[in-house]
Amino acid sequence: MNRHKLLPLTETMSYIMLALQEPAHGYVIMQKVEEMSDGDVRIAAGTLYGAIENLIKHKLIERVETEDARRKVYVLTDKGREILQLDMQRMQHIIDVYKGGNIDEEI
Repeated sequence: MNRHKLLPLTETMSYIMLALQEPAHGYVIMQKVEEMSDGDVRIAAGTLYGAIENLIKHKLIERVETEDARRKVYVLTDKGREILQLDMQRMQHIIDVYKGGNIDEEI
């Protein structure tokens, strides 16, 4: 399996990208991430905006214009969807390896 240079995604990047399958601003992203992770992942504003800048730089998300100039709204790009899919396949391969081995499923 050839690995893309952006993989593996960090847990934070994965959750942010998953939260941005629909347009959202920072506070909504933080709420969605906490909800998706069952409260295990809480992203501070500084961490969020640093990750957002990195994701924009790699063209995985983009800013979208809205009527409310006070809020910066972001959404996942097609490239971002592709990278999420590749990362999911990477993780599924690891799970398949675990299941195929003699490893206890209660890890």
